[in-house]
Amino acid sequence: MSPLGKGTASGPVRASRKRAGLWAASCVSVLLLLTGATSLINGRQAPVSGSGNDTPTPTVAPLSSVSLTFDEGRASQMEAARILKAHGLRGTFFIDSGFVGAPEYMTMDNLHSLSADQNEIGGHTVTLADVTSVEPDEASRQICNDRANLTDWGFKVTSFAYPFAASTPKSEELVAGCGYNSARGLGEITTPVDCPGCAAAETVRPGDLFRTRATSEVGSKWTLADLEATVEQAEKAGGWLQLTFYDIDNSGNPRSVSPALFEQFATWLAAKTQPGTMGVRTVHDVIGGVAKPVVNGPAAPPAAAGQNAIRNPGLETAGKYGLPQCWQVASYGKNAVVLSTLTPGHSGAVARRLDLSEYSSGDAKLLPVLDLGACAPSVNTGHSYSLRAWYQSTAKTQFEVYYRNKLGTWTYWTASPWFAANTSYEQAIWDTPPVPAGAEAISFGMNLFSDGQLATDDYEMYDTVGAPSP
Repeated sequence: MSPLGKGTASGPVRASRKRAGLWAASCVSVLLLLTGATSLINGRQAPVSGSGNDTPTPTVAPLSSVSLTFDEGRASQMEAARILKAHGLRGTFFIDSGFVGAPEYMTMDNLHSLSADQNEIGGHTVTLADVTSVEPDEASRQICNDRANLTDWGFKVTSFAYPFAASTPKSEELVAGCGYNSARGLGEITTPVDCPGCAAAETVRPGDLFRTRATSEVGSKWTLADLEATVEQAEKAGGWLQLTFYDIDNSGNPRSVSPALFEQFATWLAAKTQPGTMGVRTVHDVIGGVAKPVVNGPAAPPAAAGQNAIRNPGLETAGKYGLPQCWQVASYGKNAVVLSTLTPGHSGAVARRLDLSEYSSGDAKLLPVLDLGACAPSVNTGHSYSLRAWYQSTAKTQFEVYYRNKLGTWTYWTASPWFAANTSYEQAIWDTPPVPAGAEAISFGMNLFSDGQLATDDYEMYDTVGAPSP
């Protein structure tokens, strides 16, 4: 899920058994749609960067090791960091750099505090992208640019975790090509909660560095006994155990663990390491290897003058999750939104309709996916853009516009004047102000900010210089 709200900013797919949903109810949801020489790493081919020593060399580990990992850089994880420090333990925090500083996510100061306490900072894509669902160039930008951002902020970044635990041989090659030493999956180690028949632990020297095995995400169904039993089975097997956490709070959400439970587990785990047969280590400490040079993903240039910058403008091509390819539903505030398909559309076979109900605050809209260039159109700083769409609605509507900076962070920018409700299709046209400094892309959609219905079709976006007449 993206933290963005108004005012803020190949081969078979392998995924965890408990894959998280991607629909946002109170913030903008992100449903992101997506090379070099090779060397042999532990018996498999993977692309590497151009550094002299590219093959990670695992460090000597005890008979068994436990790595405590945390996904997405949630602000609540700072409570886990406090508990870890109090018990002399360290963790690996996989960060989506495009979310840093957003509501409910860590700040830059939080990241530097984690690092100062010798926790590891790893990569998790810029905007929580399913790298198996997007084009290769977009996947490369998501993986490589996240590592570049984190490195620019002063962190040694060698470990990666796949969002939603989804990977293919191609995406695993991309991770290696972006300079990572390893990548973690989920849901491939047996626990009292799930995955019967799976391995008791990853091997100390993993057979596949770019799909290391871990348990499913620890959540509200887990007990202290479940955590202890999972560690003890790995200790008996003499392997490496990766446990993954999301929120550390008292919300009771399925992906949440209470601070009290985490404190009990950390206390038990710290005592468990004292005999010296087991260690709590970061992922990097287990895998080892140098930090390789930064690799940037391919650029996504703006559309040429007079060219419609919108992909799938007629919403005709179907994508995943019932959405048009390259489009997402975004909402914030208190309301309920449903997207449906209308046949026929303004032109072509279909249009898409938003139904908003139970409205109390915020809005909802359909807009190009907030990504790094595959779907969200790139722009030139200082240029104005002509936004166009055909619509019919039972309530007032307007264009809402977001922009992305070079870090990949999306921020609310501006809105057009209101367009009146219409019982038949009318074309809404509005020219944006000049794009602000630092903005590299924009995304826009017509919104509903009251109960009602809004059907849209045939989107266009042009640089106002050379734009065709409506």
